[in-house]
Amino acid sequence: MTRRAKTVIENAHVVTVSGDEYPDGHIVVEADRITAVGPGRAAVDEADQVNLIDAAGCLATPGLVNTHHHLYQWASQGLAVDSPLFEWLTTLYRPWSKMDAEIVAGAASAGLGWLAKSGCTTSTDHHYLFPKGRGDLFAAGIEAAREIGVRFHPCRGSMDRGESRGGLPPDEVVEDLDTVLTETAAAIDRYHDPSPGSMLRVAVAPCSPFTVTRELLVRSAELAREKGVRLHTHLAETLDEEEHTTEQFGMTPVEYMDSIGWLGPDVWLAHCVHLHDTDVKRLAETRTGTAHCPSSNARLGAGIARVSHLLAEGATVGLGVDGPASAELVPLAGELRQAVYMQRARYGPTSLTARQALEMGTLGGARCLGRDDELGTLEPGKLADIALWRMDGFHAAVDDPVVAFVFGPTPPLHRLLVGGRTVVADDTLVTVPEDEVGRRGVAAHRRLMALAEEVSR
Repeated sequence: MTRRAKTVIENAHVVTVSGDEYPDGHIVVEADRITAVGPGRAAVDEADQVNLIDAAGCLATPGLVNTHHHLYQWASQGLAVDSPLFEWLTTLYRPWSKMDAEIVAGAASAGLGWLAKSGCTTSTDHHYLFPKGRGDLFAAGIEAAREIGVRFHPCRGSMDRGESRGGLPPDEVVEDLDTVLTETAAAIDRYHDPSPGSMLRVAVAPCSPFTVTRELLVRSAELAREKGVRLHTHLAETLDEEEHTTEQFGMTPVEYMDSIGWLGPDVWLAHCVHLHDTDVKRLAETRTGTAHCPSSNARLGAGIARVSHLLAEGATVGLGVDGPASAELVPLAGELRQAVYMQRARYGPTSLTARQALEMGTLGGARCLGRDDELGTLEPGKLADIALWRMDGFHAAVDDPVVAFVFGPTPPLHRLLVGGRTVVADDTLVTVPEDEVGRRGVAAHRRLMALAEEVSR
C-alpha cells in the first residue's frame, strides 16, 4: 500500500472565511492543497505518513494576502515623515533614482520576510522606477520572494509623464512609452506563470494618472488583456490628485479611468480614498477591486477610504500595507485592526466587523488578484496557505479569538504554511535566517542613503 504524506493540523479554532468556524477543528494537507477541514480530530488512514501539528490554543486562518506594496521602499523608511503625498513623493524621487539591483534585493528580502512574519502568504509588489544602468530591479524582487518562500504577484510599473509633460516626477526617473511597453511585455513573457498553484504571476501597473500619459494607460491595458494578466495602479489617494485630474482632464480620477477602459474585473486599484457616491457604485458595478491601505493613508494624512460603503455595494476590497516608506514596519496583520478602527472612527461602531476585516485580508485580497478559486479560504481543494496564530497568551482574555486577533496586537505566529511548506515556525522566519534578512534591509538602506548623499554633494 502506498503511504501518503499528510500534514494534519488539529485542536485549532479554524476560521474558514467561507462561512464555517470550528472551535476545535482540524485541517488536512496533502502536497500543496487542503484535502479536509472540519470539527474534531481528522480521519487519517493508518497507512498514511502523518506530520501532526498540534495547534491547541491557536487560531487557524487563511494566509493573509497583501494587495499593494512597494518593496524597494524598505531602503527609504523614516524620510519626509510629516509630509503629504505629493511633497513626500517629490522628496523621495531623488534618492529612489539612485537605487540599484543590490538595494532592491536587500529591501525586498527584508520586506517580504517582515510580511511573512505577519502572516502574509501572498504579496504583490508595485515597482515603477527603473533608473537606467542600475541592474535588473524587477528580477531582484522576484528572486527575494523565491528565497523567502511567499507567493508573489510583482507588478511591472512605469512612469512616462515627468515634470516637462505636466507630471509630478522629475524627468530623470521616467521612461519613454516604447521602453515601458517592451520591458513590460518581456517581464510577462519571462516570469508570468498562469498555471494552477502558481507562485509567481505578473501584472501590468502604470503608476498613477499624475505620472503616466493617457497613451501609456491605454496601451498598458491593451497589453495586459492581450497577455491575459491583470491591471493595477494608484487612484484617488488624495484630494491633490483629484484637483490634478480635474484640472488636466476635466474628470474625477475614477471617471477618467473609466473613460479609457481601466475599470473591470481584471483591475484592482490602490487606495481609492476620495470617492464620490457614483464612484463607489461604478467600482462595484464593474467588479473593480480596491486595495485598502489604512496605515499609509493615515501616515500621509490622505484620509479614510469608504471601505464600508464599497462593501455594502458589493465591491471587492482587499488590504495592503503599501510601501514601508509610508507605513514604516507595519505588519499586514495589523492592517485588519487599522481598517476596523478607522472605519468606526469615521462611520460608527457597526461600519466594519472583525470578521469582515479578516475576509478583506484573505478572500478579498485573493479576489483582487483573481485567485479566489485557489486562495483566501480554508476549504478542500484550496492551496494550503495557512496561518496559525498563538492565542493562548494574553489574547486568551478575549473569548472570541477572531475579535482578539483583529482588535488586539498581532499575536505570535505559531506556523505559516505556503503551499504546505513551512515559512515561519514559532514566530521565526525559517526559510532564510531571520537575522540575515534584517541585516540585508539595513544594508540596503545605508547603501541608498550613501548613493543619494554622493549625488547631493
